[in-house]
Amino acid sequence: MRVIAGEARGFPLKAPRGLGTRPTSDKVRGAIFSMLASMGVQPERVLDLYAGTGALAIEALSRGATEAVLVERSPAACAVIRENLARTKLAARARLIQGDVERVLPRLDGPFDVVFLDPPYADERVDAVLAALDAHGIINERSVVVYEHSKRRQPPEACGPLTRYLTRCHGDTCVTIYH
Repeated sequence: MRVIAGEARGFPLKAPRGLGTRPTSDKVRGAIFSMLASMGVQPERVLDLYAGTGALAIEALSRGATEAVLVERSPAACAVIRENLARTKLAARARLIQGDVERVLPRLDGPFDVVFLDPPYADERVDAVLAALDAHGIINERSVVVYEHSKRRQPPEACGPLTRYLTRCHGDTCVTIYH
């Protein structure tokens, strides 16, 4: 796994061992940023929920985002994210918060241009998190939410002000974009 494009292009990224973390593959990350570009979205301020390795936020920063907030519950994953941010020299534009996504959301200062949502595939609370994005001012009318999920999960058509724009699948991994 590596940074695909931008100022940190080619830097290898680490993943935490033995935590069941499912890092977003280079292929899927490339597809996500291609979809965003085709929509005319150039992320400035991004939020990476269930950050895992930090790969999505790091990719956004490498491609020119000015700020990224990453939220991750696992202390071991947070250590890996810190290391990945340091290796890519992008740490100055990132803020890592260790904690449960549902508890951290009310404390965040939104809105964000792009919210990456890559929860564990079996997490049933994700619909509540989608709904909470608007309730806590995380998104506005220009925000885009990128939700990575299993092909076996049918994401909601709409959630609060969010409507499903498109879904693309790559093997078992699907990416649904809301706006």
